[in-house]
Amino acid sequence: MKITLASFGFKHGYLAADLVWDVRFLPNPYWVPELKLLTGQEKAVARYALDNDSGQRFLALVEPLLLFLIEEYADRERDSLVVAVGCTGGKHRSVAVVERLRTILEAHGQDLVVEHRDIDKE
Repeated sequence: MKITLASFGFKHGYLAADLVWDVRFLPNPYWVPELKLLTGQEKAVARYALDNDSGQRFLALVEPLLLFLIEEYADRERDSLVVAVGCTGGKHRSVAVVERLRTILEAHGQDLVVEHRDIDKE
């Protein structure tokens, strides 16, 4: 099964996907001057967004859920699954989450396509 992980910004419109997670509850690096111009691919941004109680709890919950859903979809012979993660602008939090999910799923042997639709938008 082809799995696509995609980040996007809600302010740029929704992304068509099988599963959509809204991560606007995570701390927003946009409001930190030294992080604002960076992206969720940068370690400092990812740490700010994810290395806190909310981020750690979300990841702890989403990992087993996502692995379960992938297995269930595969058992039903789905040929693809698109998982979209959105934040406000699609540059910080959603990108950090998708990159962390990439690491998790690759460790489980999943073959992935990763897209960051809005990473370069203002």
